[in-house]
Amino acid sequence: MTPVHLPKPSMRAVINLCQWFFLACCVGSGAGVGSAVLLTALNGATGWREAHGWAIALLPLGGWMSGWAYHRWGTSIEAGNNLLLEEIHDPTATIPLRMAPMVLLGTTLTHLFGGSAGREGTALQISASLADSLTSIFRLNPGDRRIVLMASLSGGVASVFGTPLAGTIFGLEVLTIGTIQHKALFPCLIAAIVGDRVTLNLGLHHTVYRHTASLPVLTPTVLIAAIAAGMAFGIAAMVFARLTHWMGQVFKSRVADAPSRTAIGGLIMAGIIGTIGTTTYCGLGIPTIVRAFEEPLPPWDFVAKIGLTA
Repeated sequence: MTPVHLPKPSMRAVINLCQWFFLACCVGSGAGVGSAVLLTALNGATGWREAHGWAIALLPLGGWMSGWAYHRWGTSIEAGNNLLLEEIHDPTATIPLRMAPMVLLGTTLTHLFGGSAGREGTALQISASLADSLTSIFRLNPGDRRIVLMASLSGGVASVFGTPLAGTIFGLEVLTIGTIQHKALFPCLIAAIVGDRVTLNLGLHHTVYRHTASLPVLTPTVLIAAIAAGMAFGIAAMVFARLTHWMGQVFKSRVADAPSRTAIGGLIMAGIIGTIGTTTYCGLGIPTIVRAFEEPLPPWDFVAKIGLTA
């Protein structure tokens, strides 16, 4: 059998790999610390809100405060996740570092007073704004900056959910779904792993969704059911995204003042919560997700969560 001689890596390739490893570790560390601060803030806000039910009445005030802060200091970052995607697709200007504290404050206020919101968007914006500060420090060219931003999204998802593999894939597929930019694979993977480990080492623990039923045997019926479920999940996600976009456009077209928009949104949300008499749809909704693994939930839960979050 003829031995296979593998080409020796050049010194330039080794140096390049080491440089990306260092950058990815920096990006992942920032994502991990940012997610740890976010999760700590959300846990504290949720605990306080659940102990003081009257706080939901202050949701319009919290909305106004958040809207005013963005109107005063955040007009350049109000696009949120869309700004991150725009900078990855077509890098033009550095993402302002103030995006991190502002989105953290806005999300915390939302959860403190009973708004329905997630954590992934906030984690991505914190991670990307911290990572983009490396652009000027290391004088990155547009191509390298794009990879750093992709790695920051990987680190953000991995650190806030505890899912390094999912975080890696998420960052890689930002440019074009289904197409992987292989040059970014290594930085995205390292940033995701480091981000997850940093969050855990800071004492934060992610929610564990336990199930008591045994996993079904993979049969054609089960496979078809999984495909149907995936299609339903995709449709629900599409409805949520379009409804959120439509509601945003309606509010902007009818209420020009940004703080007033968020105050009105908070007033509507507080009124609905007070009418239905439950905080099930407030905050992250983790207790509802956990309960879904234990017992069937009402069929309208997902509709209510989509509507109130939008």
